[in-house]
Amino acid sequence: MQRMTALFSAALLSLGLAATAQAQQDSAANAEQPQATAPAQDFSDQQLQQFADASQEIAVISQEYTQQLQSAEDEQAQQDVRQEANDKMVEVVEDSGLDVDTFNAIGQAIQQDPELMQRVQEMAQS
Repeated sequence: MQRMTALFSAALLSLGLAATAQAQQDSAANAEQPQATAPAQDFSDQQLQQFADASQEIAVISQEYTQQLQSAEDEQAQQDVRQEANDKMVEVVEDSGLDVDTFNAIGQAIQQDPELMQRVQEMAQS
C-alpha cells in the first residue's frame, strides 16, 4: 500500500510539471478568469482507469527525468529537461484517452477525496 501511495505521490508531483507548462500556455487566455479549484466531479470508471494507467507511466517518466534534472549542468539544461519531461507526460496523458485538463482535475479531486484516491489505487493494482 505504501508503494502505491508513493507511486501516486510521484505521479502527482510530476503532474505539477505538466500543470505548470499547461498553465504557462493558457495564462494569456485565462488572464481574466479566476483559477477555480477542482470541483467535486463525478468521473467515470473509464476516466479513473485511464488516470490510474497514465499516472503509473508518468511516475516512471518522473523518476527518469528527476535523475536527468539533478545532473543538468545549468539552468538552460534544467529547463530543457523539464520541457522534454513535460512533453512526454502530456503525450502519455493524451495517449491514455484523457486530455490534460481532465487528468489534472482528477489529480486534484483525488487529493481532496480519500475515497476517490482509494478507488484509483485499487484500479491501478488490478
